[in-house]
Amino acid sequence: MHSKSCRIFFQVSAVAATGRFMDTLCKWYYGLAGFNKLGLMRDDTLYEDPDVQEAVRRLPPKLYDDRVFRIKRALDLDMKKSILPKEQWTKYEEDFPYLQPYLKEVLREKKEKAEWSKK
Repeated sequence: MHSKSCRIFFQVSAVAATGRFMDTLCKWYYGLAGFNKLGLMRDDTLYEDPDVQEAVRRLPPKLYDDRVFRIKRALDLDMKKSILPKEQWTKYEEDFPYLQPYLKEVLREKKEKAEWSKK
């Protein structure tokens, strides 16, 4: 019995350690990407194909205005070859996929429309 409980403990510990390692790796890569130094969030950097454009169009006014502000500020900083002061950088913990629910809905509707067209 003792050896089985030890194996379970080490398996759980390995999973937890792997999770911490992956979290550390994600934070490192997030900082390395550089968009956060311009105050951008991950979803601000998506290529604006027609699906993303439709998702952006569906954003509530507050999310839309925040997105436009971040992008305009980043463009201004880029033209000046500058970055924000470190305390204003977007932090990994504060970044959230604000556009993803709208994008998923657009893609779901697109798929549904294609299925209806086949019939």
